[in-house]
Amino acid sequence: MILHQSETGHRAGIEPVLLAAFIQARPGDRVLEGGTGAGATMLCLASRIPNLSAVGIEREPTMAALARRNIEANNRPNLSVIEADLATAQLEGKFDHAFANPPWHAPASTGSPDNARALARQARPGLMALWAKKLAAPLRHRGTLSFITSAGTLSECLEAFTAAGCGSHVILPLWPRQGVPAKLVLLQAVRGGKAPTQLRPGLILHAEAGGYTEPAEAVLRGGEPV
Repeated sequence: MILHQSETGHRAGIEPVLLAAFIQARPGDRVLEGGTGAGATMLCLASRIPNLSAVGIEREPTMAALARRNIEANNRPNLSVIEADLATAQLEGKFDHAFANPPWHAPASTGSPDNARALARQARPGLMALWAKKLAAPLRHRGTLSFITSAGTLSECLEAFTAAGCGSHVILPLWPRQGVPAKLVLLQAVRGGKAPTQLRPGLILHAEAGGYTEPAEAVLRGGEPV
């Protein structure tokens, strides 16, 4: 997969790969991404799932243009990007899955001197509820909504998903190392779902000896689902 990124500003890390691996899409599904950035998550998912159709929403013109460049570079004509704010974006049709890596740093936290990076990282109050509502609205019944976010925003996201009509929550912690508290979590819910919340064992990312663990390598480099 080819991924062009900006020399400065927000750059994709392992989060898009982990998020894409968490989505149980099937060939021919239609998916929606909020805050698509350079398109890394959509492209990772399309690399794993044949005949996937995807729409990304990105408000920053330079990032939207970069995402389109990456879509073209990877010859993915079924992927597209809408340049709009997710809060006001007009979407047509239904989707099987929706997902996002939303900003989660508090506005009061130390910001980045790069404005684009700051916008991609810092969340204003109520953002999780807004993003969950907007992404859940066009989902088909039993479609899934997935976020990768900080452990500190988990309770807020659970409330937001529930308010958006998505239940049957699944929580998967991402442990930096064995015995170290999780900083990030993967959260998924089902449109109209009513099953009890599941807390999965999670994924340990880094080995004590250095590098990634074998399970993490299988996801990050091998294209395996979480």
